Amino acid sequence: MISEGGVMLMEMEKQRDAVRRFLSGYFDDEKNNGTSYATLLESMRYSLMAGGKYIRAIICLKFCEAVCGSAAKALDAACAIEMLHTYSLIHDDLPCMDDDDMRRGQPSNHMKFGEFTATLAGDALQAAAFETLLRSGLPPETVVRIALVLTEAAGPHGICAGQYLDLSSEGRNLTMDEILEIHSMKTSSLISASAQIGVIAGGGTERQIKAADGYARAVGLAFQIRDDILDCTSTLEELGKPIGSDRENKKNTFVSLLGIEECEKLIRSETGKAITALEENFGDASFLIWLANHLAERRN
Repeated sequence: MISEGGVMLMEMEKQRDAVRRFLSGYFDDEKNNGTSYATLLESMRYSLMAGGKYIRAIICLKFCEAVCGSAAKALDAACAIEMLHTYSLIHDDLPCMDDDDMRRGQPSNHMKFGEFTATLAGDALQAAAFETLLRSGLPPETVVRIALVLTEAAGPHGICAGQYLDLSSEGRNLTMDEILEIHSMKTSSLISASAQIGVIAGGGTERQIKAADGYARAVGLAFQIRDDILDCTSTLEELGKPIGSDRENKKNTFVSLLGIEECEKLIRSETGKAITALEENFGDASFLIWLANHLAERRN
């Protein structure tokens, strides 16, 4: 008999497969090989299909399902989110940013294709994300609202601001409030957008959008704290990217400020907040509750 955890893992893999199939069709090798810029398209596909967890896409799909009983309405939007997320990872790894040589157990995009191709691949993926939204079959007013949420998460008050603050703060000690500000934009903003977009695609209420944001903000913070712990305790083989880079770059992290024991307490607290945010706002939120706990305990 399969355990509840086993059932949830199977469901997560089912959603991943749906996202993979969509993305694989978008960047079909045979269709792209005949172009004069095939290497750029190969670079985009390389990072997009590099074995990511697709957590943000899954959160989007499952919130849509929790609202209307089906994840199908949110598939285009979920894949757009993954395109945008992948763009941010490609750029984060660049020498002028975090300067990481490995991502998801493989050479970073710029290590395989060179810096200018990697930079353009990221730019093109961001554009492709919004193209995917605009070509979706969702009602125009829904597309506009989803695009606004995604733009806010990606732009000067979201991912870009978080990365700017993170890089510009290297070499000086930050307060807890300053670290929280960085990661509320760099990490949590896109996770929050994913949850809200799932509710919007499913035709949810304003109350449900607010609840989804509360869940995702808490999950996003717990996710980042776990990342900081893993950077100190994991291995290259487990994590798929260099470990100890935060320490080498003298970055401010939750671990450097609080220590591992306090970080574990904060992860449990934030996970509890995430689960509470779901109560009485959605019909069947069992997968989202399981996912919050699963991400809190992850080892890679």
